[in-house]
This record gives sequence, C-alpha cells and structure tokens, in this order.
Amino acid sequence: MAALLIASTVIFSLPASAQVAWQMATEYPRSNISGVGLAKFAELVSAQTSGYVTVSNAFDNELKISSGEMLRAAQEGRIAGGDAFAGPLEASDPVFGLPSLPFVVQSIEAARTINAQARPLYEKALAAQGLKLLYITIWPSTGLWSVQPISTPADLRSIAARTYDYNSAEVMRAVGATAEYLPFNEAIAKVRSHELNAILTSGDGGAGRKLWQDLPHFTAINYAIPISLAFVRTDAFEALPESVQRQVMQVAAETEQSQFQLLANRTVENYARMRANGVEIAEPAPAPVLAALKQGASAPIAMWKAKAPPEAVAIVEQALQQQ
Repeated sequence: MAALLIASTVIFSLPASAQVAWQMATEYPRSNISGVGLAKFAELVSAQTSGYVTVSNAFDNELKISSGEMLRAAQEGRIAGGDAFAGPLEASDPVFGLPSLPFVVQSIEAARTINAQARPLYEKALAAQGLKLLYITIWPSTGLWSVQPISTPADLRSIAARTYDYNSAEVMRAVGATAEYLPFNEAIAKVRSHELNAILTSGDGGAGRKLWQDLPHFTAINYAIPISLAFVRTDAFEALPESVQRQVMQVAAETEQSQFQLLANRTVENYARMRANGVEIAEPAPAPVLAALKQGASAPIAMWKAKAPPEAVAIVEQALQQQ
C-alpha cells in the first residue's frame, strides 16, 4: 500500500503526458529463466510507477541481437537495455567471464556468494560503457546436450559442440572436441544441418528450446553456474525523476530475489520436463569425463587470471579454495 501511495504521488507531480517506454531484449525464449526475469521486471515496473515507466520486451532473439552484441546495441540506441548472458560480454571486459569460468562454482550457494562479491565489478564495467546494472539472474548449472551419450573421455573427442563463451570453447578443444562459440539460434541451425552434434548449456536453456528434438542426451557435468545481467542505458535511467529511479531499482531488487527463488526448483522441473520428452540424463556425469574436462579447464582459467583485474582474480581464488 505504501508503494502504491508513493507511486501515486510521483505521477501526480509529473505532466499527464509524461511516460517513458524502454525496449529491452534477450536472445532467449520467454519461458527461459532470462525471459522470465524480463517479463517480471516489466510487470513490476509498470505497476510500481503507475505506468510512468513501461517496458516492451523482445524475446528469443527477435531483434537479432545476441548477448555478445547487446551492450553495443544499447549504446547505439537500438534498445534501452536487456538481459545478456554474461560470458560473451568478456570481449568487452574480462570481469564478465568470471561467473562462467569452468568448474569454479559448484553450488547455488557458492554462486550467490561469488556474484555478491563480484557485483561491484560488474557495475563498474557496465558503467564504463554508459550502462547501469539492474539485476543479476543466476542460471541452473551448465551441462552438455548431445546426439550420443558421453560415457568416456573418448566420446568427448567425437563431438562438435556449441559453446557459450571463449573459455568454454577452449575447454572443449583441450579434451579433443571440436568447439564453436555461437549464439543459441545459430547453434540450433547448425545442429539441424548436422554441422554440430552437441550444445553446452543448462537444462533450462535446452528445455526452453526443446533441444530433445535433436539432442536426446544430457550429461550433467556441472560445468558452471553462470549468470545473465539485466541492464539499461545510464542516460535513460538518469533521465527519470529521482523518485522514479528509486522505484525502478526497488523493482530490480524484487526481480532479482524472485529469480533466485525460482532457481530453487528450476533444475528439478527442467529435468522432469526433459525426461518426459525422452531425454536420457547422466547424473552425475561419469567420473573419467569430469576428470578430463577439469584438466582441460586449467589453461583457460590461467589465461583469464592473466588478463582479469586483481579483485576479480581474488574472488575466483577464494572460491577455488573453498571447494
């Protein structure tokens, strides 16, 4: 009730015609955890500001803007903001590679801790590009979807996989796989044309795209518990009255909490849906497969540490020590 009264006071003090419309985007479907977050944010921000700020969302790469292109698209004014998978953003700042480093974060609790520590670094990196962090979405753990089961290290050498960032491509190549770092839509097209036979993503990402139609096996390698970042252009945010800015950030905090609560049952729900559609889930993944992948992860982690800021490296080293 108090929030509604505040919102009413804000709107009363503004011109009747005043309204701000933000176009936001994600390369993932509305049913994916990234899409759920944007839909929730749009709903809450309109209600909290009594319609002064409205958000129009483009899901499933409708605007042909992948996560890796999203920061530039916002800077160029094609969108006000969006929800971008963090890994591909590493090309603009190494800190964005932190949450998807291989085998660093192995539990939801650890993911929440490491991202709370890294949040100021994400905010600083976005601010340097004229962008403001709204909220963080923690994703379910990453696994490997494939045409054939992955039972031994030799099976890894037989796959041609889509990966979601530079580091994951390097890990897959280190174990003898062919790897290509691609946006999701392009990866699905290459699977269907038989150029690829595997995709590195979570059960969430795969279930949202019905990957079981082409990739009926899922190996729960727990590669990473990555994140996506919802953001808006700083100038668009600062053009709002200060009272509305506070409301938007309150909504962002509520959305982040809602996303985290959603995560609690998300993996179980995804696995149930996958099994109902004929997916064979290897959980846990075979120990020799995990050992090979973890060995392949050492070089990419070292390369990331060499280019990342010391504060980010310290967060990762602490997480590795606590495993």
